[in-house]
Amino acid sequence: MKTTLLTGATSGIGLEAAITLAKEGHRVVMVGRDEAKTRQCVADVKQRSGSANVDSLPCDFTSQASIRALAQAYRAKYDRLDVLVNNAGSVFNERGLTTDGIENTFAVNHLGYFLLTNLLLDLVIKSAPARIVLVASTGHYRGTMDLTDLGFEKGGYSIMGAYGRSKLGNVLMTRALARRLEGKGVTVNALHPGVVATNIWGGAPGWAQPILAALKALFMITPAQGSKTITFLATAPEVEGQSGLYFEKNKVKTPSALARDEALGEQLWRKSAELVGL
Repeated sequence: MKTTLLTGATSGIGLEAAITLAKEGHRVVMVGRDEAKTRQCVADVKQRSGSANVDSLPCDFTSQASIRALAQAYRAKYDRLDVLVNNAGSVFNERGLTTDGIENTFAVNHLGYFLLTNLLLDLVIKSAPARIVLVASTGHYRGTMDLTDLGFEKGGYSIMGAYGRSKLGNVLMTRALARRLEGKGVTVNALHPGVVATNIWGGAPGWAQPILAALKALFMITPAQGSKTITFLATAPEVEGQSGLYFEKNKVKTPSALARDEALGEQLWRKSAELVGL
């Protein structure tokens, strides 16, 4: 039985992906910040999938200590990791810092993926053939990457600027990690799930909420539809052996020019390792 660790699993596309993967016979370990809510979601996934092989672990991705505790708890309970889905994410209307002193969006959406993946990477390699999936976004096309001011400390912070930067980080990380995993039987790919009607934009400013509500009603896809590319990359035989790619609607798409900059990817990798103490 394949074991999948899925972050951001208590709502939206993460919850729907958990249901599909459990239905397909994976042992699914759901990660959520609120332990009571996560337990409820585990019961929901068990009921909707018909599988008893669903478990949970807590983590607050604004805290590196919590991410390290998650990795340690996972290792204590499981001896393999066939699929790691990095899906936890958030947006923040105003610039703020985590307890580790890092801008919130970058910390959760990029460094969270980076730290957890690296802490569990040897277990993933041991479980090969295995897959790592990163939920990025089409927002990475508008992303910038100033390695001297990753947290917009010098000004210019905006909700979309910070989000785009974090998602660009996801694609750069995907490509840099794929280079490191070559020949090890582990693939890593990033995806845009589509413009999904989820609560991730709950942190947007009040004036934007009516606009977002209208967009959800008129144009956004459902979480179930948005989860399809996650489960495709996690399970589909068609992508076996494919790595370092960016997908939209289950098809490979060329990422932004910045995302394809290998030198930038290596610089970001080294900076990320420094920021998380690896």
